[in-house]
Amino acid sequence: MEKKLKVGVLGATGMVGQRFVSLLAGHPWYEVAVVAASPRSAGKTYEEAVGDRWKMDTPMPEAVKNLVVMNVNQVEEVAAGVDFVFSAVDMTKDEIKAIEEAYAKTETPVVSNNSAHRWTPDVPMVIPEVNPEHFDVIPFQKKRLGTERGFIAVKPNCSIQSYAPVLTAWKEFEPCEAVVTTYQAISGAGKTFKDWPEMMGNIIPYIGGEEEKSEQEPLRIWGKIENGVIVKAQSPVITCQCVRVPVLNGHTAAVFVRFNKKPTKEQLIEAMTSYKGLPQELNLPSAPKQFIQYLTEDNRPQVTLDVDFERGMGISVGRLREDTVYDYKFIGLSHNTLRGAAGGAVLCAELLTAKGYIKAKA
Repeated sequence: MEKKLKVGVLGATGMVGQRFVSLLAGHPWYEVAVVAASPRSAGKTYEEAVGDRWKMDTPMPEAVKNLVVMNVNQVEEVAAGVDFVFSAVDMTKDEIKAIEEAYAKTETPVVSNNSAHRWTPDVPMVIPEVNPEHFDVIPFQKKRLGTERGFIAVKPNCSIQSYAPVLTAWKEFEPCEAVVTTYQAISGAGKTFKDWPEMMGNIIPYIGGEEEKSEQEPLRIWGKIENGVIVKAQSPVITCQCVRVPVLNGHTAAVFVRFNKKPTKEQLIEAMTSYKGLPQELNLPSAPKQFIQYLTEDNRPQVTLDVDFERGMGISVGRLREDTVYDYKFIGLSHNTLRGAAGGAVLCAELLTAKGYIKAKA
């Protein structure tokens, strides 16, 4: 790319916004030109607005420290300075829907980390290795919005990344039923242990709205475009429990699977480890070389050892074995704030750029 695209980060002072800012530092295609947040942060430098709330392990990038934070609600002004935006705003679902559509209507593509538009029928919700063909719904969305280049694309819930790609890799064997329990890190709630000390040594067996997302969002990802909207798949049927655990980063899933066809363990491992998608074929900047790795040790995957596999963009699987009630069971692990959140959104943007949906404004 001859000239980097100018990016805006909406909700830049929050945890996911900070992750976007960190990931985009030194990106070969993109540069952060605008940071926007709530009116209380507007007018301050990014460094002042974040203050002592910087939650990343790496230092704040020098290039953004002195950017003056813009008011995210001043849509026209923010959009004027960028080619597209990443959205990580902290608002109500209705407010998020409205503001993301407002940005799209300024002819500014929106790549969102938020859940508000995940079930909007003509908004693609994409794991780039799994369902890139859902970007084909964008022309229908543009027609509804009355735009030439503005649209919204979203990434799915972080909890499904540790098992939905695995089930996708096994599609030829027709998985028909899955029982899933996710053990989810506190950063999925935008927290650190400093913010949430009561999570130390604790487990909370409830995460609001998470179980429905974990059961239903994979079906939308596996769905088809029909008459300009995405129609969700009907199988495999998934039932899920979601548990908050005292881990900073990394969502683990314990999964039981039933198949219509009966694969061998060796066939399942081969299907997983050889699985790749468009990001790998196109060698996109954020794409993992190896999307899914299989670990043979009985005590893997572990968060401390494996969450950063492929810079946090790969998925780790272990303990695949036959089950006495279902056909097979396994453990999956993914990095919830990289693959599951900002990193997944950046990879979506890279694929949208490669496919010509995101380009410099004239």
